[in-house]
Amino acid sequence: MKPVIYWVRRDFRLSDNAALTAACDSGRPVVPVFICDEVVKDQGAAPRYRLGEGVAVFAAALREKGVRLILRRGPALEVLRELIDETGAEAVYWNRLYDPISKARDTDVKAALKEAQVEAKSFAGHLLFEPWAVETKTGGFYKVFTPMWKMVRSRDVADPLTAPSKIAGPEDWPASDDLADWGLGDDMRRGREVLAAHICVGEEAARGRLGAFLASKVERYDTNRDLPSVDGTSRLSENLTYGEISPATCWHAGWRAIHDGKKGAETFCKELVWREFAYHLAHHTPRITTGNWKEGWDAFPWNEDEEHPHVIAWKQGRTGIPFVDAAMREMYVTGTMHNRGRMIVASYLTKHLMCHWKIGLKWFEACLTDWDPASNAMGWQWSAGSGPDATPYFRVFNPVTQLDKFDRGGNYSKRWIAEGYGEPSDTALSYFDAVPKRWGLSPDDAYPEAIVDPSAGRKAALEAYENRSF
Repeated sequence: MKPVIYWVRRDFRLSDNAALTAACDSGRPVVPVFICDEVVKDQGAAPRYRLGEGVAVFAAALREKGVRLILRRGPALEVLRELIDETGAEAVYWNRLYDPISKARDTDVKAALKEAQVEAKSFAGHLLFEPWAVETKTGGFYKVFTPMWKMVRSRDVADPLTAPSKIAGPEDWPASDDLADWGLGDDMRRGREVLAAHICVGEEAARGRLGAFLASKVERYDTNRDLPSVDGTSRLSENLTYGEISPATCWHAGWRAIHDGKKGAETFCKELVWREFAYHLAHHTPRITTGNWKEGWDAFPWNEDEEHPHVIAWKQGRTGIPFVDAAMREMYVTGTMHNRGRMIVASYLTKHLMCHWKIGLKWFEACLTDWDPASNAMGWQWSAGSGPDATPYFRVFNPVTQLDKFDRGGNYSKRWIAEGYGEPSDTALSYFDAVPKRWGLSPDDAYPEAIVDPSAGRKAALEAYENRSF
């Protein structure tokens, strides 16, 4: 029988995988393929490395089902055409993505395949709700989060699909690249070994992470999610990014916890919808991923020099502001950053240092293993004030008082900052093992003075905002 090509992208799971399930239900042999195309190659160092780890684990999961994950490099349409010729496939199935770059690629691929009389089907699964299926009462899209949450919180979400019991492969398999030859983690250089200890890869690991969160952390999630020194969050953003667990699986588990009376569970479900809101906006206003969502900010005089000494100090976690520096170092070592830290470092860069949010957007894209194109863009513009439902531009977080409020014992700073401590923690020291040698940093260095005084930085930001129309 003519096989179905299952084009794998950010859906490294067997369960609740609509494209894979449809391919298996067709009764035809299934040829899974992952393509290293421009969308993959253009990612930053940390997310590209983490993607490669996800590919490896998913390939192993497919092998246990008796099929192979074919790896190919090149433009997606060209690779798919080659595989169609080699295998005689008459159909290509995939799960939809919603960021502007992926959408443009997928639209072109679908049109070309259909023109060639090849069945091309895309399926839902990366989100809870299709962005075009969520509308305001007047028929438009949501620009503010809370009304969207109130509208979708009572919506039905289909139960997650079970993993296929059997996946039939072709008699003759096409050739595959060797994943190691792609060098997806090469740009991490010496930081890769440090980061590797902090990632949680694969569907089984993701399900374990969800179970542990619901068993012991969700009860106090409302409070602990704001405390950077407390392990109080689900940490599932990493796994949702690569589709190692579906949002529907998380949603249904969250609502079961709500019905069981676990206090923080509704906030957990709300955070899943915050991710939906980012993609809702990326679909309806794709400019959010590349430019100011509020176009009135286009003329604002942000610094755009990525080599400015203040920008370098911010990237290196050497601003002299402990909360900012601890959060930036946490990201460099672990590939993630506490949500409260993300808010503080973004506010500090765009307001105290008056630097463009695009600088932070690009740095996060280089360093985060849970990098997500929609959430990253919305988060940065929310903090800068230029985005939808943004923090007011005149609200300037004080990073010193924020640390006093959310880390009164100073444990977060001690965990990630080595300078000035007689016996620095292992995590603080690991930062110096991860950073490029050319930075010339040592734990024996003196901790720097603040590059911008928090009060002076706030005053300068408010003066810049004064009399400007946004």
